[in-house]
Amino acid sequence: MDGNRKWVPGFEAVLLILLSHTAVALEVPLDLPQPPTITLQSPKDYIFDPRENIVIHCEAKGKPQPSFSWTRNGSHFDVEKDSKVLMKPGSGTLVIDISQEKAEAYEGTYQCTAHNEHGTAVSNNIIIRQSRSPLWSKERNEAIVVQMGVSLVLQCRPPAGLPPPVIFWMDNNFQRLPLDKRVSQALNGDLYFSNVLPEDTRSDYICYARFPHTQTIQQKQPISVTVLDMETINATVAALYNITDFYSGSPEGERRPGFMLPLGTTSTQMVLRGETLELECIADGLPTPDISWQKDGGELPSSRTSFHNFKKTLKISDVNEADGGAYRCTATNNLGTVHHIIKVTVNAAPFWVSAPRNLILAPNETGILTCRVSGEPKPQISWFVNGVPIENAPEDHSRKVDDDTVILSSVQSGSSAVYQCNASNAFGYLMANAFVSVLAEPPRVLTPPNRVYQVITNSPALLHCASFGSPIPTITWFKDSQISIKNSDPYVIHEDGTLEIHVAQPLNSGKYTCIATNNLGIKENHVFLEVKEPTRILKQPEYKVVQRGLSAVFECKVKHDPSLVPTMTWLKDKGELPDDERFEVDTDSLIIKDVTDEDEGTYTCIMNTTLDQDSASAMLTVVEKPDSPADLELTDQTERTVQLTWTPGDEHNSPTQKFLIQYEDLLHEPGVWINLTEVAGTSTTAQLNLSPYVYYSFRVRALNNVGYSEPSQPSRQYRTNPAAPDENPSDVHGVGLEPGNLVISWTPLTGFQSNGPGLEYKVQWRQKDIEENWSSKNVANVSQFVVSGTPTYVPYEIKVQALNDYGSGPDPEVVIGYSGEDLPLSAPDSVRVMVHSSTLAEVHWEPVAFPSVRGKLQGYKVYYCRERGLQETEKETKQEEQVLSFSGNRSEGRLPGLQPYSVYSLFVKVLNSKGEGPPSPSKTFETPEGVPEQPSFLNVVNHGMDSLTLEWGPPTNNNGRLAGYTLKYQPVNYTSELGPVKVMTFLANETTITLGNLNASMLYKFYLSARTIKGPGPDITQEASTAMDTTRTQPTVETGKGPTEPPHPTSPITQSLHSPFHKVPPVGPAFGTVNTSVSEDGAVITWEYFGHHKNVYVEYIVENSKEDWKKEMVNGSHSHMIKGLKPGMSYRVRVVAKDAADPTVHSTDEVLVTVPAVPSRQVDIATQGWFIGLMCAIALLILVLLIVCFIKRNKGGKYPVKEKEDAHQDPEIQPMKEDDGTFGEYSDTEDHKPLKGSRTPSNGTVRRDESDDSLVDYGEGGDGQFNEDGSFIGQYSGKKEKDTHEGNESSEAPSPVNAMNSFV
Repeated sequence: MDGNRKWVPGFEAVLLILLSHTAVALEVPLDLPQPPTITLQSPKDYIFDPRENIVIHCEAKGKPQPSFSWTRNGSHFDVEKDSKVLMKPGSGTLVIDISQEKAEAYEGTYQCTAHNEHGTAVSNNIIIRQSRSPLWSKERNEAIVVQMGVSLVLQCRPPAGLPPPVIFWMDNNFQRLPLDKRVSQALNGDLYFSNVLPEDTRSDYICYARFPHTQTIQQKQPISVTVLDMETINATVAALYNITDFYSGSPEGERRPGFMLPLGTTSTQMVLRGETLELECIADGLPTPDISWQKDGGELPSSRTSFHNFKKTLKISDVNEADGGAYRCTATNNLGTVHHIIKVTVNAAPFWVSAPRNLILAPNETGILTCRVSGEPKPQISWFVNGVPIENAPEDHSRKVDDDTVILSSVQSGSSAVYQCNASNAFGYLMANAFVSVLAEPPRVLTPPNRVYQVITNSPALLHCASFGSPIPTITWFKDSQISIKNSDPYVIHEDGTLEIHVAQPLNSGKYTCIATNNLGIKENHVFLEVKEPTRILKQPEYKVVQRGLSAVFECKVKHDPSLVPTMTWLKDKGELPDDERFEVDTDSLIIKDVTDEDEGTYTCIMNTTLDQDSASAMLTVVEKPDSPADLELTDQTERTVQLTWTPGDEHNSPTQKFLIQYEDLLHEPGVWINLTEVAGTSTTAQLNLSPYVYYSFRVRALNNVGYSEPSQPSRQYRTNPAAPDENPSDVHGVGLEPGNLVISWTPLTGFQSNGPGLEYKVQWRQKDIEENWSSKNVANVSQFVVSGTPTYVPYEIKVQALNDYGSGPDPEVVIGYSGEDLPLSAPDSVRVMVHSSTLAEVHWEPVAFPSVRGKLQGYKVYYCRERGLQETEKETKQEEQVLSFSGNRSEGRLPGLQPYSVYSLFVKVLNSKGEGPPSPSKTFETPEGVPEQPSFLNVVNHGMDSLTLEWGPPTNNNGRLAGYTLKYQPVNYTSELGPVKVMTFLANETTITLGNLNASMLYKFYLSARTIKGPGPDITQEASTAMDTTRTQPTVETGKGPTEPPHPTSPITQSLHSPFHKVPPVGPAFGTVNTSVSEDGAVITWEYFGHHKNVYVEYIVENSKEDWKKEMVNGSHSHMIKGLKPGMSYRVRVVAKDAADPTVHSTDEVLVTVPAVPSRQVDIATQGWFIGLMCAIALLILVLLIVCFIKRNKGGKYPVKEKEDAHQDPEIQPMKEDDGTFGEYSDTEDHKPLKGSRTPSNGTVRRDESDDSLVDYGEGGDGQFNEDGSFIGQYSGKKEKDTHEGNESSEAPSPVNAMNSFV
């Protein structure tokens, strides 16, 4: 430690306390008094162009505005006395006009001073020098003659310029000389040849120097180089000295590497910290050596290392102390290796560790200035006050200097000043100004008020609160004017007052308030944060492979914050899209029409907003059919083979899958190209098998994923010699077309297959299984030969052989054929018939002898016909003859589909390929009786309230003696469940019946069948309803709603059913008129309902809404109130009926209901005293009535059924007794058994949730049962309440219709 350094007690603590004054560089608002601050100055080393004015910058700010002065070479520079020098108004910048002066007169070291009443700031020392581009010194370059293989250096030695020039070598045509591993340019500009070659001979090696500032180029005199090879040298020496092989030692041979630059085995180099280290090694040798680099004891810094000049130059950028050390350069060729070590030393001009910063202190505060620098060697630090060395400045007891630190204690007003710190060593200096301003100022916030900050979700947000005050204000933050923000996750409050949110989320959006406080006051400012959704590409463009001429579409669907304006940009290969109308940019896609090869590349869609962006890329590959193969060549030619080779064409980005080789037979089929063979797409040769007597020409087509290429140009013609046929005709057949002949046919050989001229066919035949010689006949090039005089249908052996002028084909195969057929001679014998049923018979016969068939047996045909029926009343009408064929050598067959109770005749014929033989004797048989067909019709007429009349017609075919008819019928209730079945029989002559004692408004199902002695036939079914008892229907009246119209009587409806079943779908229209009204409580809907569906709903929806329909179940009712509707709205309403077992849905037309708007001022009736009293009275009355009803009920009071039924038009199903199928008695005390398949509970009562009431509710009914025809004969007894008109009680016998209404 320096012995002169003095420390006061507690000095370390003072430093810690004062760190707050050094942590942040404060900006003093310009409206407050402050010392000068240099804001702009020229660089320390200023080289000017003598053709332009000299401009030396010096700008400063302060309050009051500073004044400026200059020194030159350490002395005052009086600007006003030099007319060529101008100082800009309000600035210290000098403009020196040197257009008519010698520029050298203004070279020197300049320094600017800015001064006001609070202090003085000074600039760096600025060295002004003129740029120079001197001419090359006059010199004469001697021509250089060198032996081939040796090394060579051409020196440049340019004149020293300011700044140094850029060196390059060119020829007389201003073309740069080519550089490579053998020939290279050193950093000093010299041209090095590791070994010379004859092509290095030239007379115009010219070195050029370009001076950057003056933009001038100087050139050296050309250098001539001649390279002599060994033969030339020997010839020259022999001619001069009459000596041969003077250079017999072959000096131009290979040699080990050696270093041309730097020389020796080691060298040293110094570099300054932060600069770029450049090391170079240039070696000679033959062959040319390879250069490599490494650092002894360490690794090269990969991120800052680069190699240049064919690895002869190593560059390390931004050098630091760790880059010092030994660098090894190695040169290697096949004869050896040589090394050179460069020892690098890193020094450093002074550089800042912590520069002094401005201090704003309040009176009696303490502050500290630090000037921390580093360098190699260690810099010397000097302090100045207002430009004066601190030791020469007026004494200030509040100031203490300790090396790189100045401590100011208990400062007072008026002690403001500017301090300068100067740090220097042998390689440079640093100088910085820092002012100390003593102020007492309340806080002020410099950040503009109500600033809106916008950031993207999950990115950091910085909310600024730049402030000023003296003492330094304390900053606090609040969110939404309530929540105090602490310096903890997710918030960070920086020393300058900035609030940072590391990962902003939408919930962080809102209003933020920063408050600046010191002992002189308080100031707040509001800012706003908006956290936006990120921009994201939802569907990225995809890799496209498109055929040339088609269109390519890249999709780029993007999601972004709706408050931000997006901009879509498309790039091709990171550049703009071509200016071509084929490129169409849409909102979320790019379309490229009529794609060309030039459109290949990478396409990128970029979605930009003001805050962020997202991008995605995809490649476009343009494919096309391959180009045609070329250069077809035939080699390795033999009699039957040849090798074909070719050169493939361009594949156009789609690999070739295969090559197709085709040939043209110019002799037999000129102009027709035939596929010969295929080879893999990787092959370019094919071995081709050839046929004789063909004039071949070949071509090749390539196939890729797009398709086949155009054919190549044909190869040269290649002819093969004739030969005997290699094959015989194919498809040889022998068939007799007429009795007594045999037609021998075949498929002729093609000209290609003939193998030579004079093609003929040798046809041979003989009868099979008979020892006789072959008959033969040679025929010309035809396809058949006819042999006459053959027996009828006998087998022949046949051969057909090809032959030409050069021989016969191979031995032919023997084929069996048959001579011509004739009609069969005889008929089947012993025909007999076995009748199995009324519709099926079986016929048998004796097959004919094979010789009498006289051909190939095809089978037998049975001809049969219905002659007449066996009923006397039936008309005698003979039906059309029918035929059944039985293939093969059969002796029996079945005749299905016969008509019962009929007479049939039949005969049998044998069949061959020529035709049919004579018929067998006719055979007659009879079919027995069967069941009749269904009646021809069943109609229901005369629909009465308790009766229906049925009419029907006899079957179309009785199929026997008609015995009569059977009628079954049963009721069907509104849930499609069936009641008990009644059966009636009728004679054959009865075709009508009237059914009485039926229930009104009841649907019945009828089944009618005809019967013979064999049994009943199929049923014909029908449905019909009795008429409705309208006298029993009374309108229902609800308070405040008006009467509801009774439903109209249902019209009788009939429907044919194909088979009996237990669940019957509803018939007829289900709804009539629909009425609506609106009250304060809701909308009232009334409707006419005629159906018997299990589920009925009222559905409604807001007009013009796309929501689902709301529905409310209204089973057993014809009116409903919809509550909860919104005032002022219109609703669409409909009534719907449907069953789970029936897919059909019945619906009324939609009606429009408008709910009136509620007045803006209404009196709440629930708060009115009179209304409360009225409600209490009504509640008390209802309680009394309930007590009276309960007492009367317990005494056995009876309730008439009729009034209950009048009030409820849709009663539930009545229980039935399971043993006899009759309706049960309706009493409170009996257990009722449900109808099979019904949904009544096991206790026999009807479920209350399915209907409002049932007959069980009525209780105490009389005994009841069904009579023989199914009508209900029981009676109900009970008391009838007093009628308001009659005033007395009466009993009423219930109608059977009421009991059956439960099935409607």
